[in-house]
Amino acid sequence: MAEQMTLEELEHQATQLSWHEQLKLIAYISEQLSDTPLELTEDNIRKQREKEANEILALCDEAAEMWEGKFDSAEDIRRIRKERDEQICQSK
Repeated sequence: MAEQMTLEELEHQATQLSWHEQLKLIAYISEQLSDTPLELTEDNIRKQREKEANEILALCDEAAEMWEGKFDSAEDIRRIRKERDEQICQSK
């Protein structure tokens, strides 16, 4: 695994390069940055989270369509809690 380098160490090494090699390094870094989308804006983060939430909701809708019949999730939760409480009481 490559060893991590601090910015100061990298700057020092860059000064050891020839003028021509420094220009090539600048061109390389510039190209890399140009190809990288700026994903850190608040608007992009909000849009990404909204997209992910919509994908999750779509998956939930698909799962819900697979079940037939009527369900009462609140009643299911009460039943599960009651069963858990009974198990805890029995183990004491």
